[in-house]
Amino acid sequence: MSRLVSVGNVIVDIVMRIDAIPEPGGDVIAAGSEITAGGGLNTMVAARRDGMEVVFAGQYGTGPFGDVVRRALTDSGVTVVQPGLPDVDSGYCVALVDATTERTFVTSVGAEGQLTRADLDRIELRDDDTVFVSGYGLAHPGNGAAIADWIDTVPPSVRVLFDPSPLVDSLPPAVLAAVSVRADVVSANSREARLMAPRAADLAEAVTAIAASARGTALVRDGADGCWVVEDGSTPTRVPGFTVTAVDTNGAGDAHDGVLVAALGRGEGLQAAVRRANAAAALAVTRSGPATAPTAAETDALLAGR
Repeated sequence: MSRLVSVGNVIVDIVMRIDAIPEPGGDVIAAGSEITAGGGLNTMVAARRDGMEVVFAGQYGTGPFGDVVRRALTDSGVTVVQPGLPDVDSGYCVALVDATTERTFVTSVGAEGQLTRADLDRIELRDDDTVFVSGYGLAHPGNGAAIADWIDTVPPSVRVLFDPSPLVDSLPPAVLAAVSVRADVVSANSREARLMAPRAADLAEAVTAIAASARGTALVRDGADGCWVVEDGSTPTRVPGFTVTAVDTNGAGDAHDGVLVAALGRGEGLQAAVRRANAAAALAVTRSGPATAPTAAETDALLAGR
């Protein structure tokens, strides 16, 4: 059975809902808040809810935040590869969600930023697995160097999906190049795509340029407008999105990535997998919280009603 194998980060999200970001030196009272595991967990949960087996190969720590991470992984049915670091806690992120549903993040790095090549060598990959790499993981100097060194050893029978994340313009060029050239699929949002292809006149040109820097296949997520897709160097095509009333956009890209990987793992073609991922992301933004990916049945129902 195909599996998602994540080498990303799982951290703790401290989510606060506010009307607007305060001015420098200002203060604001949150209308609501929650403490939950997030980061790379959201993609893994999305894949699990869509019926895929998931393996977490990133690093994590001990302490109060590490306890939240380990509990969330266990409760989600995710297989954990690493033994964890005994003397370092997991990191956390303060996520501010304003009245427009826009998100602002501030992150403190913990054990998840200490992944090594020896850790990665513990992973036992199977044919037809999908290795999921996030730019958030590559942003940590040690993790980025280790993943860039290891990624070339991933067998050709294993798919690599790379989401560059909002940090793409700050990633070391050598690390970004090493992961991109091995990536079978690159999945970026519209902002990330413009950073990766600054000379592109529009998203169709951007997705073409991104695909050319990888193995010929890329997609650019553009919210309710859907996704631009280039497959094996073909002409860019837009896969339509779904119009919904957004409540919280936090985790929409994660839901899209997880369901995309699950659909590809079942053998669906890229455009069909993207359409399913578009539906899952649309459902995710109608709910508050980070890990809001729908179940497979919920996604099926939205697709059937289209």
